[in-house]
Amino acid sequence: MLKKLAATLLLSLSISVYAAEIPVDAKLDYNQGIDFYKLGMYERAIASFRSAIRTYPDYIDAYYNLGTVLEYLKQYAEALSVYKQVYLRNPNDYEVIYKLALMSSKQEDYTKAAEYLSLIPQSSSYYKRGQELAESIKVSTTLPPQVTNAPSKIAAQTGIYENILSPTGITTDNSGNVYVATFSDNTILKITPDGKRKVFLKSSLISGPISLASDSVGNIYVSNYSANNVVKITPQGVATVLVSKIDKPYGLHVEGNMLFITCQGSNSILRQKI
Repeated sequence: MLKKLAATLLLSLSISVYAAEIPVDAKLDYNQGIDFYKLGMYERAIASFRSAIRTYPDYIDAYYNLGTVLEYLKQYAEALSVYKQVYLRNPNDYEVIYKLALMSSKQEDYTKAAEYLSLIPQSSSYYKRGQELAESIKVSTTLPPQVTNAPSKIAAQTGIYENILSPTGITTDNSGNVYVATFSDNTILKITPDGKRKVFLKSSLISGPISLASDSVGNIYVSNYSANNVVKITPQGVATVLVSKIDKPYGLHVEGNMLFITCQGSNSILRQKI
Protein backbone atom coordinates (compact mmCIF):
# COMPACT_ATOMS: atom_id res chain seq x y z
CA MET A 1 0.00 0.00 0.00
CA LEU A 2 1.37 3.38 -0.94
CA LYS A 3 2.65 5.41 2.00
CA LYS A 4 1.26 8.70 0.75
CA LEU A 5 2.65 11.02 3.40
CA ALA A 6 4.99 9.89 6.12
CA ALA A 7 4.70 11.16 9.67
CA THR A 8 7.54 13.55 8.87
CA LEU A 9 5.46 14.93 6.00
CA LEU A 10 7.77 13.63 3.31
CA LEU A 11 5.69 13.00 0.21
CA SER A 12 6.26 9.74 -1.62
CA LEU A 13 6.79 9.52 -5.37
CA SER A 14 5.79 5.85 -5.46
CA ILE A 15 3.23 4.71 -8.01
CA SER A 16 -0.01 3.37 -6.58
CA VAL A 17 -1.30 -0.05 -7.62
CA TYR A 18 -4.29 1.58 -9.27
CA ALA A 19 -2.23 4.24 -11.06
CA ALA A 20 -3.02 2.79 -14.49
CA GLU A 21 -6.64 3.89 -14.05
CA ILE A 22 -5.78 7.50 -13.24
CA PRO A 23 -5.92 10.04 -16.08
CA VAL A 24 -2.61 11.60 -17.10
CA ASP A 25 -3.78 15.12 -16.22
CA ALA A 26 -4.64 14.01 -12.69
CA LYS A 27 -1.22 12.39 -12.28
CA LEU A 28 0.49 15.55 -13.47
CA ASP A 29 -1.42 17.68 -10.96
CA TYR A 30 -0.69 15.16 -8.22
CA ASN A 31 3.07 15.16 -8.91
CA GLN A 32 3.02 18.95 -9.15
CA GLY A 33 1.43 19.01 -5.70
CA ILE A 34 4.33 16.95 -4.37
CA ASP A 35 6.84 19.34 -5.96
CA PHE A 36 5.08 22.39 -4.50
CA TYR A 37 5.06 20.78 -1.08
CA LYS A 38 8.81 20.13 -1.21
CA LEU A 39 9.33 23.81 -2.03
CA GLY A 40 7.22 24.82 0.96
CA MET A 41 4.53 26.25 -1.32
CA TYR A 42 1.70 24.70 0.62
CA GLU A 43 -1.24 26.63 -0.82
CA ARG A 44 -0.15 25.77 -4.35
CA ALA A 45 0.31 22.14 -3.30
CA ILE A 46 -3.26 22.16 -1.96
CA ALA A 47 -4.54 23.64 -5.23
CA SER A 48 -2.73 20.98 -7.26
CA PHE A 49 -4.10 18.09 -5.19
CA ARG A 50 -7.61 19.55 -5.47
CA SER A 51 -7.19 19.81 -9.23
CA ALA A 52 -6.12 16.15 -9.39
CA ILE A 53 -9.24 15.19 -7.45
CA ARG A 54 -11.52 17.21 -9.73
CA THR A 55 -10.11 15.31 -12.70
CA TYR A 56 -10.30 11.92 -10.96
CA PRO A 57 -12.73 11.97 -7.98
CA ASP A 58 -11.52 8.59 -6.68
CA TYR A 59 -7.84 9.60 -6.43
CA ILE A 60 -7.31 8.28 -2.91
CA ASP A 61 -3.63 9.27 -2.67
CA ALA A 62 -4.47 12.84 -3.67
CA TYR A 63 -7.15 13.03 -0.97
CA TYR A 64 -4.72 11.67 1.60
CA ASN A 65 -1.92 14.07 0.68
CA LEU A 66 -4.33 16.99 0.59
CA GLY A 67 -5.63 16.06 4.03
CA THR A 68 -2.15 15.74 5.48
CA VAL A 69 -1.03 19.14 4.17
CA LEU A 70 -4.20 20.72 5.60
CA GLU A 71 -3.52 18.96 8.88
CA TYR A 72 0.05 20.29 8.87
CA LEU A 73 -1.33 23.80 8.38
CA LYS A 74 -3.71 23.16 11.31
CA GLN A 75 -6.78 23.49 9.11
CA TYR A 76 -8.35 20.62 11.00
CA ALA A 77 -11.97 20.99 9.85
CA GLU A 78 -10.95 20.92 6.19
CA ALA A 79 -8.55 18.03 6.80
CA LEU A 80 -11.34 16.07 8.48
CA SER A 81 -13.62 16.62 5.50
CA VAL A 82 -10.93 15.39 3.09
CA TYR A 83 -10.02 12.33 5.16
CA LYS A 84 -13.71 11.38 5.15
CA GLN A 85 -13.47 11.06 1.37
CA VAL A 86 -10.74 8.45 1.78
CA TYR A 87 -12.82 6.62 4.39
CA LEU A 88 -15.85 6.55 2.09
CA ARG A 89 -13.76 4.90 -0.61
CA ASN A 90 -11.89 2.54 1.70
CA PRO A 91 -13.57 2.05 5.09
CA ASN A 92 -10.84 -0.42 6.08
CA ASP A 93 -8.03 2.14 5.92
CA TYR A 94 -7.29 2.27 9.64
CA GLU A 95 -4.61 4.89 9.22
CA VAL A 96 -7.26 7.25 7.87
CA ILE A 97 -9.74 6.24 10.58
CA TYR A 98 -7.08 7.19 13.12
CA LYS A 99 -6.66 10.52 11.31
CA LEU A 100 -10.42 11.08 11.48
CA ALA A 101 -10.33 10.49 15.22
CA LEU A 102 -7.34 12.81 15.62
CA MET A 103 -8.96 15.61 13.58
CA SER A 104 -12.19 15.23 15.55
CA SER A 105 -10.26 15.51 18.80
CA LYS A 106 -8.49 18.64 17.55
CA GLN A 107 -11.95 20.19 17.22
CA GLU A 108 -12.91 18.91 20.69
CA ASP A 109 -15.52 16.55 19.25
CA TYR A 110 -14.48 13.76 21.58
CA THR A 111 -17.63 11.71 21.11
CA LYS A 112 -16.97 11.44 17.38
CA ALA A 113 -13.29 10.76 18.02
CA ALA A 114 -14.24 7.85 20.26
CA GLU A 115 -16.59 6.51 17.60
CA TYR A 116 -13.82 6.49 14.99
CA LEU A 117 -11.32 4.93 17.39
CA SER A 118 -13.78 2.13 18.16
CA LEU A 119 -13.55 1.08 14.49
CA ILE A 120 -9.83 0.25 14.71
CA PRO A 121 -9.36 -3.48 15.46
CA GLN A 122 -6.63 -4.81 17.72
CA SER A 123 -5.03 -6.46 14.69
CA SER A 124 -4.29 -3.07 13.13
CA SER A 125 -0.92 -1.39 13.59
CA TYR A 126 -2.88 1.77 14.44
CA TYR A 127 -4.69 0.19 17.38
CA LYS A 128 -2.01 1.16 19.90
CA ARG A 129 -1.88 4.73 18.63
CA GLY A 130 -5.65 4.85 18.78
CA GLN A 131 -5.65 3.71 22.40
CA GLU A 132 -3.01 6.29 23.26
CA LEU A 133 -5.16 9.00 21.68
CA ALA A 134 -8.23 7.74 23.54
CA GLU A 135 -6.31 7.89 26.81
CA SER A 136 -5.02 11.40 26.11
CA ILE A 137 -8.53 12.76 25.46
CA LYS A 138 -10.07 10.56 28.17
CA VAL A 139 -12.67 8.71 26.11
CA SER A 140 -13.70 5.08 25.86
CA THR A 141 -13.35 3.28 22.55
CA THR A 142 -15.85 0.59 23.45
CA LEU A 143 -19.31 1.32 22.08
CA PRO A 144 -22.31 -0.68 23.30
CA PRO A 145 -23.55 -3.16 20.66
CA GLN A 146 -26.60 -2.43 18.58
CA VAL A 147 -29.51 -4.54 19.81
CA THR A 148 -32.39 -5.38 17.50
CA ASN A 149 -35.68 -3.93 18.76
CA ALA A 150 -33.96 -2.19 21.68
CA PRO A 151 -34.96 1.41 22.36
CA SER A 152 -32.55 4.02 21.05
CA LYS A 153 -30.99 6.14 23.75
CA ILE A 154 -32.28 9.67 23.23
CA ALA A 155 -30.56 12.50 25.05
CA ALA A 156 -33.21 14.26 27.11
CA GLN A 157 -32.56 17.77 25.86
CA THR A 158 -30.87 17.37 22.48
CA GLY A 159 -33.02 14.59 21.03
CA ILE A 160 -29.98 12.77 19.62
CA TYR A 161 -30.17 9.09 18.67
CA GLU A 162 -26.88 7.73 19.98
CA ASN A 163 -24.66 4.71 19.29
CA ILE A 164 -25.39 4.37 15.58
CA LEU A 165 -22.20 3.16 13.92
CA SER A 166 -20.98 5.24 10.94
CA PRO A 167 -24.37 6.75 10.00
CA THR A 168 -24.63 8.34 6.56
CA GLY A 169 -28.01 8.79 4.83
CA ILE A 170 -31.27 9.47 6.64
CA THR A 171 -34.91 9.79 5.63
CA THR A 172 -38.42 9.40 7.10
CA ASP A 173 -41.77 8.02 5.99
CA ASN A 174 -45.31 9.28 6.41
CA SER A 175 -45.73 7.25 9.61
CA GLY A 176 -42.91 9.05 11.39
CA ASN A 177 -40.36 6.24 11.13
CA VAL A 178 -36.73 7.27 10.70
CA TYR A 179 -34.45 5.27 8.39
CA VAL A 180 -30.66 5.47 8.73
CA ALA A 181 -27.95 4.00 6.50
CA THR A 182 -24.82 2.73 8.26
CA PHE A 183 -21.95 2.82 5.81
CA SER A 184 -19.45 0.44 7.38
CA ASP A 185 -22.09 -2.11 8.41
CA ASN A 186 -24.05 -2.10 5.09
CA THR A 187 -27.30 -1.90 7.01
CA ILE A 188 -30.49 0.17 6.92
CA LEU A 189 -31.86 0.80 10.41
CA LYS A 190 -35.43 1.75 11.25
CA ILE A 191 -36.29 3.86 14.30
CA THR A 192 -39.96 3.97 15.18
CA PRO A 193 -41.69 7.05 16.63
CA ASP A 194 -41.50 5.55 20.13
CA GLY A 195 -37.72 5.24 19.83
CA LYS A 196 -37.42 1.50 19.15
CA ARG A 197 -34.61 0.58 16.81
CA LYS A 198 -34.43 -2.46 14.54
CA VAL A 199 -32.64 -3.62 11.42
CA PHE A 200 -34.89 -2.75 8.48
CA LEU A 201 -32.62 -4.36 5.90
CA LYS A 202 -29.22 -6.05 5.90
CA SER A 203 -28.63 -7.59 2.49
CA SER A 204 -25.94 -8.28 -0.07
CA LEU A 205 -27.73 -5.64 -2.16
CA ILE A 206 -26.61 -2.95 0.30
CA SER A 207 -22.97 -2.00 -0.26
CA GLY A 208 -21.55 1.29 0.97
CA PRO A 209 -24.89 3.11 1.43
CA ILE A 210 -24.53 6.88 1.35
CA SER A 211 -27.87 8.62 0.89
CA LEU A 212 -31.48 7.68 1.51
CA ALA A 213 -34.70 9.11 0.11
CA SER A 214 -38.35 8.12 0.44
CA ASP A 215 -41.43 8.55 -1.74
CA SER A 216 -45.07 9.21 -0.90
CA VAL A 217 -45.99 5.52 -0.64
CA GLY A 218 -43.17 4.55 1.72
CA ASN A 219 -40.54 3.14 -0.63
CA ILE A 220 -36.96 3.83 0.45
CA TYR A 221 -34.17 4.49 -2.06
CA VAL A 222 -30.51 3.82 -1.26
CA SER A 223 -27.47 5.10 -3.14
CA ASN A 224 -24.89 2.30 -2.97
CA TYR A 225 -21.58 4.10 -3.37
CA SER A 226 -19.53 0.91 -3.37
CA ALA A 227 -21.83 -1.04 -5.72
CA ASN A 228 -22.47 1.80 -8.22
CA ASN A 229 -26.22 1.38 -8.09
CA VAL A 230 -29.42 2.58 -6.44
CA VAL A 231 -31.64 0.11 -4.60
CA LYS A 232 -35.38 0.42 -3.96
CA ILE A 233 -36.80 -1.04 -0.74
CA THR A 234 -40.54 -1.51 -0.36
CA PRO A 235 -42.29 -0.81 2.99
CA GLN A 236 -42.27 -4.60 3.48
CA GLY A 237 -38.46 -4.67 3.22
CA VAL A 238 -38.19 -6.20 -0.27
CA ALA A 239 -35.12 -4.81 -2.06
CA THR A 240 -34.44 -4.62 -5.80
CA VAL A 241 -31.86 -2.77 -7.88
CA LEU A 242 -33.58 0.23 -9.47
CA VAL A 243 -30.62 1.72 -11.37
CA SER A 244 -27.29 0.00 -12.06
CA LYS A 245 -23.94 0.88 -13.62
CA ILE A 246 -23.83 4.47 -12.38
CA ASP A 247 -20.55 5.97 -11.27
CA LYS A 248 -20.35 6.55 -7.50
CA PRO A 249 -23.96 7.54 -6.73
CA TYR A 250 -24.14 9.95 -3.82
CA GLY A 251 -27.07 12.29 -3.13
CA LEU A 252 -30.73 11.36 -3.67
CA HIS A 253 -33.87 13.49 -3.95
CA VAL A 254 -37.46 12.47 -4.74
CA GLU A 255 -39.84 14.91 -6.44
CA GLY A 256 -43.18 13.45 -7.45
CA ASN A 257 -42.49 10.38 -9.59
CA MET A 258 -38.87 11.31 -10.26
CA LEU A 259 -35.72 10.31 -8.41
CA PHE A 260 -32.67 12.56 -8.83
CA ILE A 261 -29.23 11.02 -8.25
CA THR A 262 -25.92 12.85 -8.02
CA CYS A 263 -23.13 10.76 -9.56
CA GLN A 264 -19.83 11.81 -8.03
CA GLY A 265 -17.70 9.67 -10.31
CA SER A 266 -19.08 11.16 -13.53
CA ASN A 267 -19.74 14.70 -12.25
CA SER A 268 -23.38 14.41 -13.32
CA ILE A 269 -26.97 14.19 -12.08
CA LEU A 270 -29.23 11.37 -13.22
CA ARG A 271 -33.02 11.65 -13.37
CA GLN A 272 -34.90 8.35 -12.99
CA LYS A 273 -38.64 7.77 -13.16
CA ILE A 274 -39.96 5.76 -10.19
